[in-house]
Amino acid sequence: MKSSRHLFILLPIIAFVISACGSTPQSTTSNALPFILITSAPNPSPTPTPFQPALYTPTQVSLLSFEINTPLLLPTETPSPSPTPPIDATATVDINQLFPTSAAPPAADSLAGNPTALPPLTDNETINFLLIGSDLRPGSSYRTDTIIVAVVWPKEGQVSLISIPRDLWIYIPTVGMQRVNTAYQSGEITGYLGGGPGLLKDTISYNLGIRIDHTAMVDFDGFRRIVDTLGGVEIPIACSYTDWRLIDPSYDQYNEDNWWLYTVGPGQIHMDGDLALWYARARSKSNDFDRGRRQQEVIRAIFGQALQTSTFGKIPQLYNDLSSTVITDLGLADLVRMAPYALNFTNANIRGYYIRPPYVSSWMTPGGAAVLLPNDAELSQMLIEATTLSTFAVERKSVKVEVQNGVPFDTWDSLAAARLNYAGYQTILSNADRRDYAASVLVDFTPGQDPTQRQTILSTLNLFSANVISQPDANSPVQYRVILGYDYEPCFQPQDLSH
Repeated sequence: MKSSRHLFILLPIIAFVISACGSTPQSTTSNALPFILITSAPNPSPTPTPFQPALYTPTQVSLLSFEINTPLLLPTETPSPSPTPPIDATATVDINQLFPTSAAPPAADSLAGNPTALPPLTDNETINFLLIGSDLRPGSSYRTDTIIVAVVWPKEGQVSLISIPRDLWIYIPTVGMQRVNTAYQSGEITGYLGGGPGLLKDTISYNLGIRIDHTAMVDFDGFRRIVDTLGGVEIPIACSYTDWRLIDPSYDQYNEDNWWLYTVGPGQIHMDGDLALWYARARSKSNDFDRGRRQQEVIRAIFGQALQTSTFGKIPQLYNDLSSTVITDLGLADLVRMAPYALNFTNANIRGYYIRPPYVSSWMTPGGAAVLLPNDAELSQMLIEATTLSTFAVERKSVKVEVQNGVPFDTWDSLAAARLNYAGYQTILSNADRRDYAASVLVDFTPGQDPTQRQTILSTLNLFSANVISQPDANSPVQYRVILGYDYEPCFQPQDLSH
């Protein structure tokens, strides 16, 4: 499979782009080193936001194209709210409970050896990328707060994205039980074989059973430049999102007067590098789980845009832009050789997975650190699904749905199309005959007229009163047409959709 290591171009490009999403603000001095290595504390606390807004601070809210200068009453901010009540700490926790499988780490006195890795979940038919975003700030420990695994089946045109939360409490070879976001720094400091990437790759393989073939790590300045090089990116935001944002990127981030509450969506929003970075890394008003969801939204948007534009012609420029900010084992020649295999992919090929409740539970370590404990059975089942080629996805990928906007809310057709993409359906957009549909309409052009397939599409869009029109046409370029009416609600959670 040596040649298969050079099959796919879009994921490496996305790796360069999205890996910056977990970065926190830092100095942009041109001569600064790309990474800062400082020994971490034994039990580092969750990364705080750049500032904590005072209670009842008057703020300004930006709602896309207009501003409201009305003072708001703000609740107390918490950097990482716990999704579930923490488990009572104990100094004698059963070590088997700390793992996503039944395999426990070796005893402390055998850590100098080579622990037995968990059985691999991936085979040689996949190329597995590790997308890493670093937490870089002067005077702090060095952590990788964005970790996304991309499992790619180049021949079949499938991708699984798995978001790993930074506070996942797992076994790190040669180190012991720690947060996953400390593995990279430990590998750099201790001289582990392969350095930081080597230890993080081995950590993921040991605990999650996923072999990592390629890694890419990038800072947030590189993210901005790459998105701007692409001419920006169109992000379909189904649910509006509000969080703190610098009024201007040049302002002092440590002065809380320079921040405001900014809202985007719902709608398809054109984002430049700075806005896309904010959307993918903000978490003061949400949490790391929601941030992982938004990061995957950005990945999907860039992926879809790359399939439709002249991105391939920009590869040399992209590579030059990111070469000073990215640590990766991929070269320009590798990217060029992968280009032809992008033809196997469509806008329906990405499956999204998120390690979040019920796959993990909040827990307090005996040392007082708030972490996420893997729930063995649930997490194992999800990882098996994520790393298995989906025949279900192959079946849906062959179905093309035309989406039309029958209401006066601009870009709702784009939101519905993205929603169908999450469920594995190919989509195209076209204009409706009018924009005043009271109820949505589904037109079935298939010769078979399968009511189960129709209902699956309607359920994906959460439509229950849609009008169904049977219109068999073996020559139709699409199998179904959806015309959105006033009954359509755009907001949804991708983890609730089947793959």
